Amino acid sequence: MIWYVAAGSAVGGMIRFLLGTFIQQRSDTTFPVGTLLVNVTGSLLLGFLLQYSDHTPAITPQLRAMLTIGLCGGYTTFSAFSYETVVLLEDGNYKRAALYVLLSVAVSIAGVFIGLAAGRALTDARPGA
Repeated sequence: MIWYVAAGSAVGGMIRFLLGTFIQQRSDTTFPVGTLLVNVTGSLLLGFLLQYSDHTPAITPQLRAMLTIGLCGGYTTFSAFSYETVVLLEDGNYKRAALYVLLSVAVSIAGVFIGLAAGRALTDARPGA
């Protein structure tokens, strides 16, 4: 099981780095939009995968661990979120720090709700469901 988690974590971490860097380099701001996007999409993906994998025999426990604990755990970046929030605070950007925290938490929670709903819709649409 640990190798499934490790493989998923490696892939998730690489995707996080590539996507977060790509987005941040193309944004015209120092606001950490790359990390914000990764946190929101990671939350959405985790919600979807948890819901879907609970209702289909197609996803084994090993694959579920690889995708949820590994891939999503390696992909989401709340440690980076915490650090970037502290940097904003230390720089005196209190409003931007508050906005970043509010958006990260609220939109990520919404992402989980949407992911769960998408997973339910997919499992309910299966023949024989």
